[in-house]
Amino acid sequence: MEALIEDIKKVDSTFSYEETLNACLEYFKGDELAATTWMKKYALTNHKGEYLELTPDDMHRRMAKKFSQIEEHYLNTTHLNGSASRLSAYGQSRKYLDEEAIYTLFKDFKYVIPQGSVMSGLGNDYKLASLSNCVVMPEIQDSYGGILYTDQQLVQLFKRRCGVGIDISSLRPEGCVVSNAAGSTTGAVSFMERFSNTTREVAQNGRRGALMITMDIAHPDVEQFITMKQQLTKVTGANVSVRLSDEFMEAVNNDTTYQHRWPITSKDPKYTKSIKARDLWEIIIECAHQTAEPGLIFWDRQHNYSTSSVYPQFQNVSTNPCSEIAMQGGDSCRLIAMNLYNFVENPFTDNARFRFEQFYQASYEAQRLMDDLVDLELECADRILEKIHSDPEPGPIKRIERETWQLLRDTGKKGRRTGLGFTALADTLAALGLKFDSDNAIEMAENIMKEKCRAEFDSSIDMAIERGKFEDFNTEIEESSDFVKMMKEELPEVYERMMANGRRNISLSTVAPTGTLSMLAQTSSGIEPVFLLSYKRRRKVNPSEKNVKVDFVDDMGDSWEEFTIYHPKVKEWMEATNHTSLEKSPYYQATAQEIDWKQRVKMQSIIQKYVTHSISSTINLPNEVEPDVVANIYMEAWKMGLKGITVYRDGSREGVLISTDKKETSVANEIVETQAPKRPKKLKAEVIRFQNNNEKWIAVVGLLNNKPYEIFTGKAEDSFFLPHWVVNGWVTKKRNKQGKSRYDFKYLDKDGYRVTIEGLSRSFDKEFWNYAKLISSVLRHGMPIHFVVELVDDLNLYDDSINTWKKGVSRALKKFIPNGTQLKGHACPECGDPDGLVYEEGCLKCKSCAHSKCG
Repeated sequence: MEALIEDIKKVDSTFSYEETLNACLEYFKGDELAATTWMKKYALTNHKGEYLELTPDDMHRRMAKKFSQIEEHYLNTTHLNGSASRLSAYGQSRKYLDEEAIYTLFKDFKYVIPQGSVMSGLGNDYKLASLSNCVVMPEIQDSYGGILYTDQQLVQLFKRRCGVGIDISSLRPEGCVVSNAAGSTTGAVSFMERFSNTTREVAQNGRRGALMITMDIAHPDVEQFITMKQQLTKVTGANVSVRLSDEFMEAVNNDTTYQHRWPITSKDPKYTKSIKARDLWEIIIECAHQTAEPGLIFWDRQHNYSTSSVYPQFQNVSTNPCSEIAMQGGDSCRLIAMNLYNFVENPFTDNARFRFEQFYQASYEAQRLMDDLVDLELECADRILEKIHSDPEPGPIKRIERETWQLLRDTGKKGRRTGLGFTALADTLAALGLKFDSDNAIEMAENIMKEKCRAEFDSSIDMAIERGKFEDFNTEIEESSDFVKMMKEELPEVYERMMANGRRNISLSTVAPTGTLSMLAQTSSGIEPVFLLSYKRRRKVNPSEKNVKVDFVDDMGDSWEEFTIYHPKVKEWMEATNHTSLEKSPYYQATAQEIDWKQRVKMQSIIQKYVTHSISSTINLPNEVEPDVVANIYMEAWKMGLKGITVYRDGSREGVLISTDKKETSVANEIVETQAPKRPKKLKAEVIRFQNNNEKWIAVVGLLNNKPYEIFTGKAEDSFFLPHWVVNGWVTKKRNKQGKSRYDFKYLDKDGYRVTIEGLSRSFDKEFWNYAKLISSVLRHGMPIHFVVELVDDLNLYDDSINTWKKGVSRALKKFIPNGTQLKGHACPECGDPDGLVYEEGCLKCKSCAHSKCG
């Protein structure tokens, strides 16, 4: 294979899609999903979209070269002057980490895997994007100016590939007096939709938007915050999590009262409200059971069991979108993962063992690479600042972008925060012959995590000696950290060296989600158990060809071969043992929905013990579980010292979608006539703004019982003027003297006065209006919304303007498709699963292989 690739490279420095795909299929041993995922997300391309890298090997070479330049810089500038004796034993004997050694760690995703932003952005001269995976913004100033400032910061960060976390607890509660024309505020929660819409707007045409919005349990508006996303069409561009204090959790546990207050940290708050804690807890649990949101973050644990938040200038404000990194406002973090599986010798045999010495050494070097990555990100921030400076925009226009990146650069340099995690825990335990939720597996996980913690702290302390400790290292503050107290007891030698020498990085480790990385490494993901051991895949075949096996013929008469796809390491188990029955495998009854949740919480608590940040993890439950189970999991998680955890009940985001096999069967072979419900004179309506290519569009969707009844849409410039903050109102229907219908739009302004815009029908293009009447008729007669979207998408209209309108209708309606709705009659284009595609927040996703296509 290598000779073939070299021959291709000699001919041309760019590669066609077919050349790259064939080389990647060879690299991934026929795994088409892994091959195409790498090509779409991480392969280097030029401005024409031509491939400059043929396989991940080229990417690993590209990254190794950039990391080695930082190592070489420190080699030339570091002078220990007799301090070498203070280094760890391995630090004194290790070899220089040159480009080839770094490449060996990266090669084949075997030992060390930089996460997505690094793989796509490092050494990429064609795209100026951040290497940080996540950013947390400073507290929002409690004013319209402060809200808009944060809103623009989100835009500037999303366009550089950063996921962002914000906290809205600093915004005053609903009804509070304000010194502007409104007289009183709509409250903190009312601005969630603004931030969500910004995220959705930016996340188009290849840009990335990922947002976490948090609120503290002390805030008087927190119940509105908790219940906001129970309406599945609300805040669709953000994850939401509530920050729970020990004070609140103890009140729940003891069934006592709890006092809301604002400002939430004030000793003399302006606003207070006393509630029964358990009543609010039940609302939280009901919401989490129903939709898996909000997420729960145990905020005091996040603060106290931390090496960074105990520093006043680095105190946590919020978390990144997946909750594994809590940070101060204005800080960012980069991520690298260790592939645990490849440290197992003789996997799936009686002689299997974990190579702890090799793992220690690789983890030590990975932490050095993490610190190198801080310098590489600082260089990236400098390039972004240079670009901002050279942009032709006036200074006031680009001020916020410049201030945001300068803040991130300064904070990153000051704390040098890193996030070294891992992937493939489930495969590693199985390769050692251990069932994921057994006590022996938990004991092994603790041994692995303790050694990882020892290695990364030894490395950071050695770098403090060689390169300098982070600026504010203070032994008195360190002693206040519960994590450092753990080190003093569990790793006393490391603790003593750290107190004497400091450390290079204010915070070191995390457990991030690694879905795509694990797909490329062909392992289980992060801390999670394996989700499925196997799934069915179909491949279209020509029945007239020789030796073709036809397993399935669809309604169109097409023939398909059906075969089973196994989790990659399950296949390795089969090859190692010559067994084919999954009941004999260490994975048996150890998948995500089968394991004991109590053991799952215990596993996470043990791993959290050795992690300075937090852990992204999900407990999967069957659909039929009661809310009490969810409540018990969260309460147990708090008692066991977790910083947060997500509970997902299968199908819990299907919302109002009601469909039973019985109902489907009864109408399967007949056409059922329906009668549209009579239109009230006034309908609630949502205003949806979006972009079609480079054009700004607006849609007004009339809702009957929260379901779309009618739609009006067109280009914003051709429509009526509507302030950006207006997201809902009413559509009223009237008839003139001639009996002709007229539709008006009404909304409340900021002072509570009604504003009426007359004649929606004359505000949009007449041709669009006629088509809108047709689509509205289909909606009100009860066709499921995902079928309406398919109908609109399939329309073959005769000119570009109408086809653009068609896209606008489709985009507007996709927002109302209940999460979990299955797209029937379409197989997944990646894995071929005929039943795998479901809608999630307007995007099509495959339950079997995680393929995603956003609408």
